[in-house]
Amino acid sequence: MSRYFTTTLPYVNADPHLGHALEFVQADFLARAARMRGESVFLNVGTDEHGAKIARRAAEEGRDPQTYVDEYAARFRTFADRLDISYDSFIRTTEHHHERAAQAFWKRCEEAGDIYRATYEVKYCVGCELEKTDSELVDGRCPLHPNLELEVRKEENYYFRFSRYQEALLAHYAAYQDFVVPASRMRELTSFVSAGLKDFSISRPAEKLAWGVPVPGDQTHVMYVWFDALVNYLSAIGWPEDEERFAKWWPATQLAGKDNLRQQTAMWQAMLLSAGLPLSRDIFIHGFITSGGQKMSKSLGNVIDPMRIAEAYGVDALRYVLLRHVNPYEDSDLTEESIREYYTAHLANGLGNLVARVMKLAEEHLPHPIEITEEDETLDPAYTAALDHFRFNEALDVVFKLVAEADEFMAAKTPYRGIKSGDAVVREGARKDIEYLVHRLWNIATHLSPALPRTAAAILSAIRKNQKPENLFPRV
Repeated sequence: MSRYFTTTLPYVNADPHLGHALEFVQADFLARAARMRGESVFLNVGTDEHGAKIARRAAEEGRDPQTYVDEYAARFRTFADRLDISYDSFIRTTEHHHERAAQAFWKRCEEAGDIYRATYEVKYCVGCELEKTDSELVDGRCPLHPNLELEVRKEENYYFRFSRYQEALLAHYAAYQDFVVPASRMRELTSFVSAGLKDFSISRPAEKLAWGVPVPGDQTHVMYVWFDALVNYLSAIGWPEDEERFAKWWPATQLAGKDNLRQQTAMWQAMLLSAGLPLSRDIFIHGFITSGGQKMSKSLGNVIDPMRIAEAYGVDALRYVLLRHVNPYEDSDLTEESIREYYTAHLANGLGNLVARVMKLAEEHLPHPIEITEEDETLDPAYTAALDHFRFNEALDVVFKLVAEADEFMAAKTPYRGIKSGDAVVREGARKDIEYLVHRLWNIATHLSPALPRTAAAILSAIRKNQKPENLFPRV
């Protein structure tokens, strides 16, 4: 079975942040778990590099846009590598192949009769790169970017006939209830589409914004950044040239933040319908991470730098916190203090301590490494069920329940005492208990490998060598 997972593409107008880390790690967990289950997997990440915000930021810094995006794309690639993201594609929307794919997609929608020119006056949020209706505004401002003044634009643009696809989208949502996860976002989406769809602008005059993909057949316009960027999900797998590769991987499981709900689950799906292509397989929408009950902000001093956390506690510790202590469906709050508490209680004193104690006993009292059994590599059905519903925290709860059970076994059986007994029968019982615990460690590491790959690899290596490993989670 083939599975395609893709994140949204981070917009390269700022450095990578904790929200990017969350989505990258969630996607990587799914991809690694699918590979472990024998599936053929393609994981796509990358960078979104066109649009007004990029052009403005580059101009502010006195650089041409291409030089600017090259630097930031490199930062995001380094970021993904540092987080051990096992991506198969790092797509950039300034790549020539992607630009050709975006133009081919445009032509398909145009041939379907879904692209036309019109003059409209709209309220536009530069922060979202989206038009806004009055019903979406709070006190006359975009709720996601209340510090930015809305721009009122009156110009002739190309528009996409979004309104044409209301019934088709609603029919798809009704037929596939799990198309959008969680259910609360599906209800929100259905409500939005049921209220009526308004055609949206998909171009900008090149004289005002030259930094974009040229509209095919009209060099006076460039594509609207969202229209261009969404096509990356197809260009990353060779569309439209490589039909065999496209057929193997599409449709995809997409991950996106709640601020992308409308774009990913309605606009993009309507665009696919227009182009005559299959809709996405399913779309997981995650919440935001706050800190101290507030949105992270440099002015508030509550920004958590994911790379600083990885440096202080290790990459797997960061991955652990994001997967287990961030609610996958809703907004979650993290502070540097809570991260430290999670690390100390569950990793240093929990998993790390268990591995050290068991493997010390194994190294001293087992004559050779254990023989791995099928049971050692069997995944708990509750673990796979949680992953199938994007409940990353519940999947890791299953793993740490196994850790707790091993701790309880150790406390009840006390093999560290029995192995020193003068009674040979007691010593043999203790030796079997140590073997049992090593088998349990192998099973724990098997479950951990998609989530905490470095930690799992260290545990498995220690078991193969029958040696106590270096401290997995040093106290900090």
